[in-house]
Amino acid sequence: MRQPYRLVRARPEPEFEISVDGVPVPVVPGQTVGAAMHGAGIRSWRTTRFGGRPRGLFCGIGVCFDCLVTVNGSPSLRACLTEARPGDLVTTGHDAGDGPHGGALLPGEPFSGGFPSDAPAHDASTPEASTSGASDPGMPGPNVPGPGAGLGLGPGAGGER
Repeated sequence: MRQPYRLVRARPEPEFEISVDGVPVPVVPGQTVGAAMHGAGIRSWRTTRFGGRPRGLFCGIGVCFDCLVTVNGSPSLRACLTEARPGDLVTTGHDAGDGPHGGALLPGEPFSGGFPSDAPAHDASTPEASTSGASDPGMPGPNVPGPGAGLGLGPGAGGER
């Protein structure tokens, strides 16, 4: 296969490698950590707190925080914005014992984690449902004060006219 660089007669610097959870990943100079991981077939490298859903590159421009990694000991860096440097040691949110890519999903691998539709439905008679009204323990219920609460503005203080 012809390299795209030859088509435009570019002469980039030679490729190098970074280590992602102990696995060497090739990098083209100028690539971000996220682009290098994606190019190597690593599609997910952490999971959500609730539900364990896989996360990797989502927006690719630094708006979301789905692609967080640790690079050379600096935690919570967005992989899509962090330029890869020769010899970088990247660790992900997965345990190293989860597999060759720290439990990351590779192309063609089925996802076996749970999605909200796999979870049992909440029963209104459960204590969580009756006290907070929230269906997700990490989300606020309907009794959480909204904008303008505590300012003596009364109902409809959220900006309605």
